[in-house]
Amino acid sequence: MSELKTCFKKVDYELSGLLHYIEIGDIGLPDIQRPFVWENTKVRDLFDSMYRGFPVGYLLFWENVVANGVRQIGSGEKAHVIPNRLIVDGQQRLTSLYAVIKGKKVLDASYKYRYVEIAFRPRDGKFSVTDAAIRRDPEWINNISEIWASGKSSHKIVKEYIEKINQRTTLTDDEEELISNNLDRLFDIQKYPFTALEISSIVDEEEVADIFVRINSEGVTLNQADFILTLLSVFWDEGRKALEDFSRFSRIVPESGTPSPYNYFIKPYPDQLLRVAIALGFGRGKLKSVYQILRGKDPETGAYSTQKRDEQFEILQKAQDQVLNLTNWHQFMSCLIGAGFRGEEMISSQNALLYAYAFYLMGRTRFHIPEHILQKLIGRWFFASSLTARYSMAPESTMDSDLIHLKDLQSGDLFIQELEEMIAGALTNDFWNITLPMGLESSSSRSPIYFAYLSSQILLHAPVLFSHKIIADLMDPMLKTVKKPLEKHHLFPRAWLENNEKIKDIRMINQIANFALIEWPDNIDISDGDPRRYIPEIRGHVKDENAWKKMLELHALPEQWENMTYLEFLAKRRYLMAQIIRKGYECLL
Repeated sequence: MSELKTCFKKVDYELSGLLHYIEIGDIGLPDIQRPFVWENTKVRDLFDSMYRGFPVGYLLFWENVVANGVRQIGSGEKAHVIPNRLIVDGQQRLTSLYAVIKGKKVLDASYKYRYVEIAFRPRDGKFSVTDAAIRRDPEWINNISEIWASGKSSHKIVKEYIEKINQRTTLTDDEEELISNNLDRLFDIQKYPFTALEISSIVDEEEVADIFVRINSEGVTLNQADFILTLLSVFWDEGRKALEDFSRFSRIVPESGTPSPYNYFIKPYPDQLLRVAIALGFGRGKLKSVYQILRGKDPETGAYSTQKRDEQFEILQKAQDQVLNLTNWHQFMSCLIGAGFRGEEMISSQNALLYAYAFYLMGRTRFHIPEHILQKLIGRWFFASSLTARYSMAPESTMDSDLIHLKDLQSGDLFIQELEEMIAGALTNDFWNITLPMGLESSSSRSPIYFAYLSSQILLHAPVLFSHKIIADLMDPMLKTVKKPLEKHHLFPRAWLENNEKIKDIRMINQIANFALIEWPDNIDISDGDPRRYIPEIRGHVKDENAWKKMLELHALPEQWENMTYLEFLAKRRYLMAQIIRKGYECLL
């Protein structure tokens, strides 16, 4: 009977050695890792732990030479084109340390290269993220990168710092000694010891991917989408790169006339686009089982098959091609615009948006529904799923359930019918008349109901309150102004409520039903005025009586509302706002 042998060895490093290997390109980053550096606060905490001598975890390397699917850390040319060691676990730590100690730019989560600036105060050994206040305070070293990048000795760094502080105040001998010790300790972080477990070169890519997933599945740092992205890096590197390129370009305003995924609704991440592709290709919302499917696992026998794996990746590739197709992407955005939405500030749930995109792609590519019909159908679906917060709780399970309803459909008519029935099941008469008005008893600035109300006003061509201008025109995301053209106005101003109705609770004052969109000059003019006074004064902005009545109707304002008590007003306006939302939705039928 053969003995099982470990597939790794233990190697000790000093931080300076690790960073040197990264600098020359001998240590690289395989694509099974996400290419982003930590948030600055987490980098600060990392340096604080190392400064105090706390352990910060081991590293996992893979001894291999792989010409495909390898990233370098940082930007610029490397001496070694192909690294001899690849980071499997610990990339975030090493990338952060490299960025700070070498003073190099690294890629962040917005696909932009930036510096990481961490400050240090020698008097008490405190680390902080650099900000404007720290830059003004001479006690702080604004950017600790300068400690190592300057090439100066620790003795010279200490001497220069103490001289600078002594110009402002006289340090005692004890204070100088403390500062000297703290700066020496910071300088010597480059000697911090790391232990690395290095996986043998005889281990193949699939096994390394499996090791990576097993290690991280015990924590909470990665999710199922990350595990699937791991497989893409091993078996379909071009697919993962396509997801990342699409994500990156969705954040960059394109040159005039250049096709681009850039839009005003969402800046998707690779894992979000992957979810859409999996919903389209495999009809699944839950990703837990998809990892094993993509590895080629037979659900009946439990055996893994290379042929099965290739077949599943072919399905994913076809689905992903549709997800990243710019014509599909832009046509779907038209569905949102047609449903009255005008940008990401009106999107309360990215899950609702992404799942609506999956349904749009099904209707377009699987059922070949005519575009003019599909546009309205998906617009209705997004409006309804957003309004009802369909995917706010257990979104994967809900999407899984929705996809099951669509799984075995054989025609476009049945697809339309099934979506319509799901919408009707959510938007019942009780929902419109009871649930929705109750849902408006909220002060949330990100309420999906409030966004549905705004989209309904856009669909109904509502004017701005007290103005001849149209809400839709002033909410155009392409309109770039110094000051937002529209502001949320308290119909019953806060100061008036506090003084006259003795209402102090900010949640009561900031009720959704107490807000209306008006132009900012009007908001300034009204200020904290009594509604019974400012309404007659501002009434003159709208000369035509019918236009005035129509304006009140489209802003869900009951007649003589300014003479009501605040609580009476809220109750009546919530009901009227619910009716406006219903009328807006009916525009999509």
